[in-house]
Amino acid sequence: MISTKRRLRTVVSGLSSDAHMWNLVYLQLLLEDRGHRVSNLGCTTPDAEIVRACRTERPDLLVISSVNGHGRLDGLRLIRALRAVPALRGLPVVIGGKLGVDGRDHAGAAAHLTAAGYDAVFDDAAEGGPEAGLARFDALLDALADARPAHARPAHARPAHARPGARSAAGPGAAA
Repeated sequence: MISTKRRLRTVVSGLSSDAHMWNLVYLQLLLEDRGHRVSNLGCTTPDAEIVRACRTERPDLLVISSVNGHGRLDGLRLIRALRAVPALRGLPVVIGGKLGVDGRDHAGAAAHLTAAGYDAVFDDAAEGGPEAGLARFDALLDALADARPAHARPAHARPAHARPGARSAAGPGAAA
């Protein structure tokens, strides 16, 4: 079956303190399998490099993955840096994986990251399991693919919390 949906330009990246690569390869393959174009920045990527890549490549979506449990802290710092750049305020950004090292307050972590500017949060430890998280990730991809390209909309027209498919979500780190 040939898809009539728009192919998304996506950037996939790990965080500055996360040295895990296979999750990023999985995400790249998953997105490519769904027909999207992917630029994989790799692991231990400094915030400034992620911001630069987003300014240069103008993706339709940025996917951040955390395996080491520092997603909550590193992700918060990254989203603040991204949202401080006017040209990136409308960029859809999702984060997922192991977001904390304490194993507690997963709903609070997701709410905190969403409030800071993420469009969706896929927490490994949240209720619903990997299949539910992957289904929500696919729904978000479909909503973005159906929407007008992010770079064609002025940043002020797409507030961080009012994007298609935006919501906090449970799911696997491999799904986002």
